[in-house]
Amino acid sequence: MAVQRMKWILLGVPGIVLMTWMTLALQTRKVDDNALKNAAKGTEWLTYGQSWTEQRHSTLTQITPENVSRLGLAWQYEVGEGGGKQEGTPLFANGIMYGQTNWSITFAVDARTGKELWRYDPKADRTMNQPGQSRLCCGVLSRGIALYEGKVLVPVVDGRIEALDAATGKLLWSSPAIPKPVPGEISPYSITMAPRVAKGKVFIGNAGGEFPPFRGYVAAFDVDNGKELWRFYIVPGDPSKGFENKAMEAAAKTWAGEWWKMGGGGSIWDGMAYDPDENLLYVGTGNGLPWPQDIRQGKSTPHLDNLYIASIIAINADNGQLKWHYQCTPGDQWDYDAIQHLVLADIRINNRNRKVIMQANKNGYFYVIDRVNGEFISAGEMSLISWSRGMDAKGRPLINPEAYYSAERGVTVYPVQMHNASQMSFSPQTGLIYVPINPSSTFSFTAADSFTPTPGAQNLGLRGRGATGAAPPLSTPAPYGPVRKNPDGSDVRGGIITAWDPATQKERWFAMGGGNTDGGVLTTASNLVIQTTPQGRLRAYTADKGQQLLDVALPLTSGVGPPMTFLLDNKQYIAVMAGTGATGNRGGGGGRGGNRGGGAGAPQEPTAAAAARGNAAAPVPTPPAPAAPAAQEPATPPAPGANNPKLFVYTLDPPASAGAAR
Repeated sequence: MAVQRMKWILLGVPGIVLMTWMTLALQTRKVDDNALKNAAKGTEWLTYGQSWTEQRHSTLTQITPENVSRLGLAWQYEVGEGGGKQEGTPLFANGIMYGQTNWSITFAVDARTGKELWRYDPKADRTMNQPGQSRLCCGVLSRGIALYEGKVLVPVVDGRIEALDAATGKLLWSSPAIPKPVPGEISPYSITMAPRVAKGKVFIGNAGGEFPPFRGYVAAFDVDNGKELWRFYIVPGDPSKGFENKAMEAAAKTWAGEWWKMGGGGSIWDGMAYDPDENLLYVGTGNGLPWPQDIRQGKSTPHLDNLYIASIIAINADNGQLKWHYQCTPGDQWDYDAIQHLVLADIRINNRNRKVIMQANKNGYFYVIDRVNGEFISAGEMSLISWSRGMDAKGRPLINPEAYYSAERGVTVYPVQMHNASQMSFSPQTGLIYVPINPSSTFSFTAADSFTPTPGAQNLGLRGRGATGAAPPLSTPAPYGPVRKNPDGSDVRGGIITAWDPATQKERWFAMGGGNTDGGVLTTASNLVIQTTPQGRLRAYTADKGQQLLDVALPLTSGVGPPMTFLLDNKQYIAVMAGTGATGNRGGGGGRGGNRGGGAGAPQEPTAAAAARGNAAAPVPTPPAPAAPAAQEPATPPAPGANNPKLFVYTLDPPASAGAAR
């Protein structure tokens, strides 16, 4: 008997070891530098752009061109009461989905069941979109969060960066990421971007480039305690007070007048990437403030570059020092921020392997830059362009003299925000980048006769409603660039998705739908492009040829965010957030001599409003490919009129009972 008992004990030891190993294997894998560096090879979605490269490409292959038509709604989860669009990308790690909705409310959900695990409300200042107290140009937006070493890094729209315990949602620390507000004054600052994290630091920038006095900056904080480690300003301050570093001293030589009194601008609110091999943080920077040259620097002053607005900059991640910069739109007067999605890739160009950073800019060009040293490689015309006549050999745009404007003469230019916050994707398999754009819209600019900033309102410096006297004449410089055609030969109008070859700066294919902002794109290793559109569609294409394979309506068709994908229990899922809820008061205002925005629910910033109208223009539809399957509508739509934003999670062949709200 004793021998038999000993036999089972001995046989049980390997089993115990095996069970212990399996238990440990199922325990939470740490999201650290190593995990983020290798995220592009994995099956999760660990950071805003899927990996540090920001390619939004997944190696998953379970959903294919052959079966994507079988996608159905697995489950849905109400993320909050709304108040604006859903521009965030949910993250997925270790079986849990993490996300952020309006007013920076952050949540964790069991990805198997859709059951909420925890919810955190940072109690953001909800007066910041009210008339007379506004500091949000384009609505109550939160583009996302970051995961790192057991923490969820949460940007708060009113200007904080916070860390939560990823397991419980409990607050660990909170730090200001904007200048300390002056008592009795309205702060111009906000935060709408998703943070990035690396080497024990969380990186975040601030927005407010339409609300003087605003001087934008990016800062790094210690992820363990929230201590600010460094900050880099985008524009120089008052020279009489000295400069923070040599980069600011050099930049001051590209400004005139007393620019610092209104701050200079330079918002940071979307594009950011990190290269671990170069230890460089890449940041896209916003417009100057106010928009017109004559107001920003003084009437009849020379057209200077105004560094580092409308630029892509590379910063040493350890100390915050500038390594290189490339300015996309020198002296920008047309709201051509360079804040758009930044993508890192290794590409063979002209028989040479290049480490590049890429951006589809508001200004109509698609840029390919050497990410190691900032060398200009190429810029392709992705839309009609009239503010520039082309590029010189060093990548400086040849600004059309007719595009400059003043109070005495305005201008109508192509484009208006060709590409804004709609997320794109690069596929290493095809070598193509897939970009939602608005390729053919215009906007008219005329400077205000006089300008006095109004606190708590947008102050653009443009001639607005209520201006007296006859409107000045408008210059209309002729555009150049691609003119896309419908099958009947008419010009394409409205938003599109373009499949672009960055090595040759040529378009491989395009399809109607999408636009410069809202929704977005991901690609997979199974030759798929998955797109969500501002019009509320979920679509799939073959990545190589652009054959449409899927076109279904999302259960909520407004306020659509970008898609993401992940693998759980050997099953691939695609997820997206959508819905606006009650958008409430958006708060108008433009200052005396400033443009005012639209009503509730519409973008305030006039260029954003014009671009949104261009996205929605009714195009002549392209006939579907013969082999495309019939459209499949999603299961279990929410009750009529229910527009509270939700997270929708799709998979292949979900059970008939799936799709119910959690």
